[in-house]
Amino acid sequence: MKALVTRPVEDAAPLIRALAERGIETVLAPMLTIRTVDDAERRLTERLAGVQAVLFTSANGVRAFAAASPRRELPAFAVGDATAAAARIAGFRNVASAGGDVEDLAALVKARLSPQGGALLHAAGSSVAGDLAGALVPLRFTVHRAVLYDAMPASVLDPPAVAALSRGEVGLALFFSPLTASGFARLAAAADVAGACRSMAAFALSPAVAAALDPLRWRAMHVAAAATQRELLAALDAYLAAES
Repeated sequence: MKALVTRPVEDAAPLIRALAERGIETVLAPMLTIRTVDDAERRLTERLAGVQAVLFTSANGVRAFAAASPRRELPAFAVGDATAAAARIAGFRNVASAGGDVEDLAALVKARLSPQGGALLHAAGSSVAGDLAGALVPLRFTVHRAVLYDAMPASVLDPPAVAALSRGEVGLALFFSPLTASGFARLAAAADVAGACRSMAAFALSPAVAAALDPLRWRAMHVAAAATQRELLAALDAYLAAES
């Protein structure tokens, strides 16, 4: 069995390993390319003064921060376990994972930190899911958002992915964001492989991701119980067990 993975190359390795452990071969079709902004170091320098903690809503934010700044003594609050793991790999010593989405991250910050302790730095991309500052500012936190990377949408499906879809080799597809899901729907139609989805089971990280896949017809649609890779894989395991 083969699974279509639409994550950026930088984020795909843990998922590819998890699929391989289940005997599933990966067809990689990245819907985004990650590029660190040219002046990331300056942006961080301007915003780090007086900061009590750094907030990460993606592993890409961790990597961009680590490339632009040597600061690792600040507490790091991560939206989920994969982002927390990236922060530990980058050298942050004090890392906490919200194990969910942006709302869970805001709740964790509220429980662990005080607005009087200083500002918070959100290491972000040019496009973000959720409104982290909007959840924290009403609680009297000051949030400095530093845009450190761009996520560039793919303009075409990779030829190997098109070929695998055309031959009907792909039985599963995994999607982690509305942006990548809608991008795939658009590019699959442009490549004339949208019909392949009729024989595929889609796995979406959230209802919003599933909604972005509505233009395509799927054999089945499964939504993770929570917005984490662990829960997405749990939905996949349940599907595989039912199909066996």
